[in-house]
Amino acid sequence: MTDDIIRQREELADQIKALNAMKVMAESYGFDISQPANNAREAVQWLYFGYLAAIKTQNGAAMSVGRVSTFLDIYIERDLKEGTLTEEEAQELIDHLVMKLRMVKFARIPSYNQLFSGDPVWATLEVAGFGMDGRHMVTKNDYRFLHTLENMGPSPEPNLTVLYTEKLPLNFRKYAAKISVDTSSIQYENDDVMRPVWGDDYSICCCVSATQTGKEMQFFGARANLAKALLYAMNGGIDCKTGMQVGPRLPKITSEYLNYDELMANYDIVLEWLADLYVNVLNLIQYMHDRYYYEAAEMALIDTDVRRTFATGIAGFSHVVDSLSAVKYAKVKPIRNENGIAVDFEVEGDFPRYGNDDDRADKIAVWLLRTFLTKLKKRHTYRNSEATTSILTITSNVVYGKATGSLPDGRKAGEPLSPGANPSYGAEKSGLLASLNSVAKLPYEYALDGISNTQTISPDALGHSEEERVKNLVQVMDGYFNQGAHHLNVNVFGTEKLIDAMEHPEKPEYANFTIRVSGYAVKFIDLTREQQLDVISRTCHKAM
Repeated sequence: MTDDIIRQREELADQIKALNAMKVMAESYGFDISQPANNAREAVQWLYFGYLAAIKTQNGAAMSVGRVSTFLDIYIERDLKEGTLTEEEAQELIDHLVMKLRMVKFARIPSYNQLFSGDPVWATLEVAGFGMDGRHMVTKNDYRFLHTLENMGPSPEPNLTVLYTEKLPLNFRKYAAKISVDTSSIQYENDDVMRPVWGDDYSICCCVSATQTGKEMQFFGARANLAKALLYAMNGGIDCKTGMQVGPRLPKITSEYLNYDELMANYDIVLEWLADLYVNVLNLIQYMHDRYYYEAAEMALIDTDVRRTFATGIAGFSHVVDSLSAVKYAKVKPIRNENGIAVDFEVEGDFPRYGNDDDRADKIAVWLLRTFLTKLKKRHTYRNSEATTSILTITSNVVYGKATGSLPDGRKAGEPLSPGANPSYGAEKSGLLASLNSVAKLPYEYALDGISNTQTISPDALGHSEEERVKNLVQVMDGYFNQGAHHLNVNVFGTEKLIDAMEHPEKPEYANFTIRVSGYAVKFIDLTREQQLDVISRTCHKAM
């Protein structure tokens, strides 16, 4: 009777209680879910009861739905053939399910909105994908889920995700692209890079992270600010904003100009310290969460012997890449305060920036991702979970930026960090395709939790008619994902629309104005003013 067996027995007992509680909950609505669903209506209802049980028994966290379209399509197709359901009624079933997912609300503290603005639920729901047997998995139901955005208008929830590959039927790719052009509500993830890792029956949990459906779970772990860590490497572990010794005690860099090799040696020490601290803190959090708030209802609906991933993340990614590039290829002079702490920088000369398809900068990006993951994987993780990472900030890039001083890449103290794996604001000088090419060089194997890339394209840059825009967007995504890129948020609007929505949120056309941000979709007018300004400051590509 080992510790693991004792814990498993206790958790299984809690799961059985949760399953019985689900039956009681469903009975209160007049349904008996102890029996299998007999038709499409019951299949949709039973599925929602499982989701409802999960959100009733946990509060405030992301609660994804999964890849359910094909499963439900089996019931719907059978009922259509038997004449017990019409096509109009089938669409209505999906509309009603989506309507329920749009209504989910959590009781959250006000500070939550500073990190994850707009009150996201992350009811992430996937469509499409490709089978291991060589068949695409697009069904009528995949069209129905996308069609809800036309029937009921744009909405952040559910977080609709297309598992994308060029091998999907062209008509489906064009329809998804049309919905993106019209609503900016869909994210795309590369099925060709995820399928070899997760198989063809996987779902997206939280924002962009794949997991085998019913067989795995993810310990979520937010992100580490690697840009702030770079400043610790320069300043002997002292925080330039507080003056406190936070990082490891190491010699300050005191030279007039930063030396690349000296900085890299210090940065390596700081990253080792940060990886150790990060994993240890997450181990404490996950242990205590299981002990005091075990999510029995969710765990009851997946396998007993579950595989666990230990999610981590990176913030400030592009700023570190560009800052290291500046030190390597230009001359960077720190401006120090009276205590010898670097608080600003002067840069002499040009340097390559991430986001322009320049291998000099992009190789630094790959190095940074690989190096931090390697350091994370050396640490013990809770319940023998597999350490993984992501380049994903959600809207917390604003809060992280407030805590981060000026950097050698030109970003000033307190300004927002660039979101996810996006290049830094203003760094992209070579158009959309060059930016996409840079991000596509980041290997998915180093960031199995996801590499979030959010791009905004002016409608005129995509084309001068809807047909042309749809055609061009499909071609852009085919080319991007064929390079091995993992993720893409597609926004199709101009900066002028964002500014007008910020200044005139009362206009009817902005009531449901939805945009994609790093990891989810949100109603623009629900963002804080600070986060709206951050979105407005991002690159809006006016050329391909």
